[in-house]
Amino acid sequence: MKINWFKYASPASFYFLAGRMIPFFAVLAMVLLVVGLYIGFFVAPTDFQQSEAYRIIFVHVPAAWMSMFLYMVMAFWAGIGLAFNTRLSSMVASAIAPTGAMFAFLALWTGAWWGKPMWGTWWVWDARLTSELILFFLYIGFMALQAAIDDPKRSDKAGAIIALVGVVNVPIIYFSVQWWNTLHQGASVSLVQSPKMATAMLSGMLVMSLAAWMYSIVVILVRTRLIILRRESRAAWVAELKEGGVK
Repeated sequence: MKINWFKYASPASFYFLAGRMIPFFAVLAMVLLVVGLYIGFFVAPTDFQQSEAYRIIFVHVPAAWMSMFLYMVMAFWAGIGLAFNTRLSSMVASAIAPTGAMFAFLALWTGAWWGKPMWGTWWVWDARLTSELILFFLYIGFMALQAAIDDPKRSDKAGAIIALVGVVNVPIIYFSVQWWNTLHQGASVSLVQSPKMATAMLSGMLVMSLAAWMYSIVVILVRTRLIILRRESRAAWVAELKEGGVK
């Protein structure tokens, strides 16, 4: 059976598609979270240098990865909305921003809790930490700018510009530990090198990353549906939906 994916570019079609996808990804996120936490806190061995303190890596690293990945996705959809004036693209970009900001904050917060026992300080103006902080401010700036403009079209365009400009910060975050002599340790996982950690540690971190990914899909779909309802409130299908009850 051939599926016409272009019909889901319509906010109405996507609204109902998202409603069917949310339960599947929610269950997947919950299962992966339980498995990831079990591996991270009960199966993974104690680190010989950092003792038990290293286990914050199972939250810190997935949060940092998701903060960068979601920004790229947000900028992509914002750019599509800006270039082709597609309403749904801009709505998805707006829905991604709060989740990306949450993961950026979580990466910074857990990094501080990890840095205190390892480095003896909560914060240093290290290249990796500073560029991650800039990423958090970019998310905040994107949301604040959109909230400050009443006209959705103008707010989408303004948000898209700040999202696209901020993309340059993502590779800076990723390569900062290679470009500069930083206090932050190198990449935990590399695509071109063998893993430097025990298999159980790596497995726990990857499963937690998948859980964070599934969680992000769920909340972004939920938030997109809410944005669609708000922006399409005058559409006939929304009125029919209200009369028949929200599905």
